[in-house]
Amino acid sequence: MGEVYLDNAATTPLVPAVVERMMDALTRVYGNPSSVHTKGIEAERAVSAARRQVAHALGADPDDVVFTSGGTESNGLAILGAARARARRRRHIITGSTEHSSVLNVCRLLEGEGFAVTYLPVDRYGRVTPEQVVASLREDTALVSLMWVNNELGTVHPVADIARAVKERDPDILVHVDGVQALGKLPINVRELPIDLLSLSAHKIHGPKGVGALWIRPGVRLVSPLGGGSQERGLRPGTENVPGIVGFGAAAELAAEHLAEASARMSRLRERLWEAIHRAVPWAVRNTPADPSQCAPHILNVSFPGLKGEVLVHSLAETGVYVSTGSACSSRRAGLSHVLTALGLSEEVAGGALRFSLSAQTTEADIETAAERICAVVLELAELVRG
Repeated sequence: MGEVYLDNAATTPLVPAVVERMMDALTRVYGNPSSVHTKGIEAERAVSAARRQVAHALGADPDDVVFTSGGTESNGLAILGAARARARRRRHIITGSTEHSSVLNVCRLLEGEGFAVTYLPVDRYGRVTPEQVVASLREDTALVSLMWVNNELGTVHPVADIARAVKERDPDILVHVDGVQALGKLPINVRELPIDLLSLSAHKIHGPKGVGALWIRPGVRLVSPLGGGSQERGLRPGTENVPGIVGFGAAAELAAEHLAEASARMSRLRERLWEAIHRAVPWAVRNTPADPSQCAPHILNVSFPGLKGEVLVHSLAETGVYVSTGSACSSRRAGLSHVLTALGLSEEVAGGALRFSLSAQTTEADIETAAERICAVVLELAELVRG
C-alpha cells in the first residue's frame, strides 16, 4: 500500500538537491562564519550565497534579508521588534482573528505590556478587506500584521491592496505580512509591494526545519528581543545555522524557478481532489474559497459534518494517507480550530474539518489514490455514526 502525503502546509520533505547542498555544508563548509580564517570565510560565503538566493525569490536586496530559526521567530521578531521600537508614541496594533498562533500569542504578550490590539473579524472564507483595516486605524497605530495565505484555509488576503490603503492613510504605519504559506506558491516581489516586513520559512518549500527569514524594508527599525552578538545585523544574534541556511537558499532557488508550473499543477490537482470528494460525498462542505484568485493553490479545507476530524486523520493514516485537521502548531491541543470558529461555522461543521495540502511533488497518481481512500473512509465512518 503506497503512502500519500497531503500535509505539506505543516511541513514538506527535503528534495535531493537541497540535501546535497546541506551535506556539503555539514561535512566540508563547517567553519564559523564569524571566523577570519579560510574555513570561516568559506562558511560566510555560503551564508551570503544563500541570502542572495532567498532575496532573489522575493525580488529583494540580499542586505534586507535576516535569517531566523523559522516563521514563528520571524513573526515574533517583526511584531515585537516593530512595536517596541515605536512604543513611545504608537501603542496600537491591528491583526486578524484567524492569524497563526505565533502572531496571536505575540499580540497577547504585547497587550500585557500595555499595547491595544484590534483583532479583525473575517468573512465566511476568512477574508479581511482593506476597508476593514482602514476603519480600524488610529492615530497611535504602530503596525498592521496580516498573513498572506491562511495556513488552514488557503485563503489569500489582498495584502497589496491592504498595505496601499494603510499607507495612503498614514505612511508611518508599518505593515507586516506573514508570508510563510505564500513563498513558492504565489509570485512575490517586495519592490512592488508597499509592505515593510515579510516572514518566511524554509520547511514549507522543501527546505530544512529550523530556519526561516525576515525581510525588512530599508529604514525600518526593529528592537531585537534578544541580546548577544552582532550576527544578522544584531537582530538575531548567535552563530548562524550554516547547513540550514544553505538548504533554505537551495530550496528558495528551486521554488522560484518552478513557481508558475508548480502552482498551476497544485491548483489543478486540488480541484480534482475536491471534485472527487464532492462527487462521492455530496454533503461535504468546502471551507476553502472556490475562486482560484482568492486562495493559494496548495490547500483544500473540507468539513465532513457529523464526523470527528481527529478520527478521520487517524483512520486515513491507517490507509497510508496523511492529512491534518489544521495547523500543526495547534493540532495536538484540544478544542476546535480558532480559524474555523472565526468563520462562524457550527461545532459540527468545524469539528469535522480536514486540511489537505499539496506540494510541488504531489502527483496525479497521489490525488487519485488519496481521493479513493478518503471517500471510502468518510463513507464508512458516516455509516457507522449514522447507524
